[in-house]
Amino acid sequence: MFHVKDKKSFLLYIGFILLVVILINVISRNIHFRLDFTENNIYSLSESSELIVDKIDDILTMKVYFSDNLPGEYGNNKRYLQDILEEYAALSNGKIRFEFYPPESDEKMEEEALKYGIQPVQLQVVENDKLEIKKVYMGMVFIYEDLRETIPVIQTTTGLEYDITTKIKKMVDTRKKSIGIVNLTESAEPQNQTISEILSQSYNIRPVDPANPIQGDISVLLVDGVEDSVSVDVLDNLRSFVARGGNIFMAQGRIKSDLQTQSATVIQSNIFDFLDEVGLHVNDNLVLDALCSQVTISQNRGFFRMNSAVDYNFFPMIRKFGDHVTVSGLEQLRLLFSSEIEYQATDVMDSTVNRITPLLITSDKSTTMEQFFNLSPIDNPAFTSLNEPGRVVGALTSIASNSTGGVSQIILISDSRFFEDGGASPENAVFLLNAVDYLMGDSDLVSLRSREITTRPLEEIEDGAKSRWKWINILLASVLVIIFGFARLKRDSARTKILEEIYE
Repeated sequence: MFHVKDKKSFLLYIGFILLVVILINVISRNIHFRLDFTENNIYSLSESSELIVDKIDDILTMKVYFSDNLPGEYGNNKRYLQDILEEYAALSNGKIRFEFYPPESDEKMEEEALKYGIQPVQLQVVENDKLEIKKVYMGMVFIYEDLRETIPVIQTTTGLEYDITTKIKKMVDTRKKSIGIVNLTESAEPQNQTISEILSQSYNIRPVDPANPIQGDISVLLVDGVEDSVSVDVLDNLRSFVARGGNIFMAQGRIKSDLQTQSATVIQSNIFDFLDEVGLHVNDNLVLDALCSQVTISQNRGFFRMNSAVDYNFFPMIRKFGDHVTVSGLEQLRLLFSSEIEYQATDVMDSTVNRITPLLITSDKSTTMEQFFNLSPIDNPAFTSLNEPGRVVGALTSIASNSTGGVSQIILISDSRFFEDGGASPENAVFLLNAVDYLMGDSDLVSLRSREITTRPLEEIEDGAKSRWKWINILLASVLVIIFGFARLKRDSARTKILEEIYE
């Protein structure tokens, strides 16, 4: 034990302790360490965020306009935001600076928040035992050189890191790459406004007429499904695009289906010749899966006509994925009237198919329907024979051109409606963004985008297992109560015997 002999020694001791504390604080400012035991490390910045933060070469200022004394979860959101911004700042080596401002306390500050596009929102709060409507601010602005980006409202922490990192990336990477959207059905109006708006946040989106040579600055094409053959010029331009190393994301089924009329016909198109050339063959069938989405149907119930939701096996719910970054972390996708994809690596014309990777696979309670298509959602005999292995309905192929040396990648989803407005689920949008980023050679955000998906579907179990667990739940509690009763009875009997021996 340390003994202080006099006042001078005491002062030296105190000074030494203060010096050690100061040194520890100075050193620890540049050391950031955190233990995160959550499944996807959602309380720690991902490697993708770290890579993007490393690209910052000037001061990035984050102004957070967040009201004080927020109720419940909104107050937790503020604490989480401050915590994650401290991580960004620590990783940036001083290039990221942030500060919180309560706008309602200063009229000038409130005007500044409005100037940046941060509008107040109204929340119901309980104050002084009264339910009141309170105007609050929960947004932030990013300022980097002469660029501005805003998150107007932060109401949840889910996906917050992705939002922040995306804003940083958008300001740091000033050169936007170009994506071409191809509508091969001449008579139809484009129905992909939703995906265009989503992708335009990171890329330049341009409509492309494939009847003309495809511009050299376009790296990726999104190709809608067709219902008829296309011109020779279109096929030649697509082949030329692939030969020079261009990448394609195509949504193309083999069966034209209409649930309203319950009709389906095989699509006869030379676009499938092009797909065969790159090693992807789409079969003349529809895939059915016991794991599926529902449709709403109208049925007569006595004197009434009522709507009810029923499983529709032609709308498979994909929960089985291949081993690839584009589907890493995904939990489910929804497809409509998809066809089976068969694939093989072959030498075709001037190209060599190097590698084919299955991406989306139906469950092991699947089957296919071909030639005669019965699309009825009720009393359909095809729905009773879902006992075959899963079918591939999405795949990626890599093609090397023997003449140009260019390497092209093509992703095919056998659902012609995959790009259509109104048909995409949030999970589908995540996969679409992942696929485009991958084809662009820009995979920084792929893993980050998927890590906070909140869909947690229950795993399917066999009927026998369901019955077994049901009886376990019913009987286990009773058995435990009986065992507890016998244990109490035995203990009381032993106590009674001891007392009898004492007082005899």
